[in-house]
Amino acid sequence: MQTVFLPCIVKKVPHWFVPHSTTPPLRIRPIMSSTVKMAAAEGFTFGPYKIEPSEVFYSTQLSYAMVNLRPLLPVHVLVCPKREVKRFVDLTADETSDLWLTAQKVGGQLESYHKASSLTFAIQDGPQAGQTVPHVHIHVIPRKIGDFEKNDEIYDAIDEKEKELKQKLDLDKERKDRSLEEMSQEADEYKKLFM
Repeated sequence: MQTVFLPCIVKKVPHWFVPHSTTPPLRIRPIMSSTVKMAAAEGFTFGPYKIEPSEVFYSTQLSYAMVNLRPLLPVHVLVCPKREVKRFVDLTADETSDLWLTAQKVGGQLESYHKASSLTFAIQDGPQAGQTVPHVHIHVIPRKIGDFEKNDEIYDAIDEKEKELKQKLDLDKERKDRSLEEMSQEADEYKKLFM
């Protein structure tokens, strides 16, 4: 990425505002674009799992949003950095910003589309916090009145779904996974919100 130097141009500004420093000109880096890139060849991973492009409904240069294999509520999606990063603290500043801006955009669109009244954003950062997939991700869950008897029960439910996901390959467990076709249909519906 090339650094751009811009000269400071000051016109009709009070003398107390004009910088009297000999520091070099301000360095400005380009802001990452948030354009949708849904190329079929683009590969996505979620920790050790390969994510089919058909499960992804929104993508930026650094983040993507996907439908959930085991949603808590009918509208429960995940926003992840494209780079596989286990812990939130290990994200770059650009990744952190893009991840939250993506979650904000996705949450706002889904809340409006599903006529929800609130949003829950949740991160489980590390195994003791309940993270079972070693890849930073934000749970984005549009909420409606009465979707949980007690509002904070959603955090216990997130914990439980994370544990189920970790055990998904255990054949002795009753599988509750949604089909790829089901998830692809939901992702196709949401892609239209970002065109």
